[in-house]
Amino acid sequence: MKNIAIVAGGNSSEYEISLKSASQIMSAVDRQKFNPFLVIIKGSKWIVKQEHKHEIDIDKNDFSFTENGSKTNFDCAYVTIHGTPGEDGKLQGYFEMIRLPYSTCDVLTSALSFNKFACKSYLATAGICMPKGIQILKGEKIDADDVIKNLGLPVFVKPNEGGSSFGISKVKSANDLQTAVDEAFEEDKSVIVEEFIEGRELTCGMIKIGETTMLFPVTEIITQNDFFDYDAKYNGQSQEITPAKISEEATHLVHDISSLIYNKMRCKGLVRIDYIYSRGKLYFLEINIAPGMTAQSLVPQQIQAAGETLTNVITMQIEDLLGNNSAKIY
Repeated sequence: MKNIAIVAGGNSSEYEISLKSASQIMSAVDRQKFNPFLVIIKGSKWIVKQEHKHEIDIDKNDFSFTENGSKTNFDCAYVTIHGTPGEDGKLQGYFEMIRLPYSTCDVLTSALSFNKFACKSYLATAGICMPKGIQILKGEKIDADDVIKNLGLPVFVKPNEGGSSFGISKVKSANDLQTAVDEAFEEDKSVIVEEFIEGRELTCGMIKIGETTMLFPVTEIITQNDFFDYDAKYNGQSQEITPAKISEEATHLVHDISSLIYNKMRCKGLVRIDYIYSRGKLYFLEINIAPGMTAQSLVPQQIQAAGETLTNVITMQIEDLLGNNSAKIY
């Protein structure tokens, strides 16, 4: 039976969410086909965590562990780390160096998607519509009046790299801009400020495996809060409607643009792409290459609404990795 590492944790504020995602994945893995192990990474501490057993250190030379004199190697890694090092290409580079197949996008795509400003700059060349925005680097002075003149009010301030709504603010006054930027800098070394687009927040999960494309039903997010912040996302302060009550034409638009972005970015594995739909136009917000997979997360809801099971989707991914090792490694 093949050994699968479910890799969780990470070095960002999303650590606890990652552990919840990994728990959901562990529960969904088909134990008749695979032998899953929970691997938790935090800084230089990499361990295998087994129920009712002591933690065992991972040997970083080959991503193995030894228990009672017996060495266990993994056949592939299923990455559920949200944030660094699981979404920004660092872990992907390590897995490629040791020639271990993994579930997410490759190094370049991971790094590009994680940097929101760079990702949007790249996708703009493909004609993808998106809100106007600027990037601010740590130490740069900002002219609030100039920013508001170019982007209007309100604006969104968010860390350039990161997710799960940590460090994000909706700014309605020029006087509040600096405070919002400072809060975002607590999460990252660069910050983006974007214009506010009035519209409906839509998101779509998808995966392509070989000739198979699975575009899941679109979800509309209606939050009780000012925007889809952390509490709205994880503490039940939002309404998530799947499938979204939008026209067939709008659904096709979301699916078509999502498929285009997936191909343009050379994605692999499960991703989720977020948008604002306004006056017949779809505005790209961001792409998540390791989306949340908790019981409250959007992609599992979409998979269920599609009449699929998380177990089946994960099985397809793992079998693809195990059957096409040479295609996954440079």
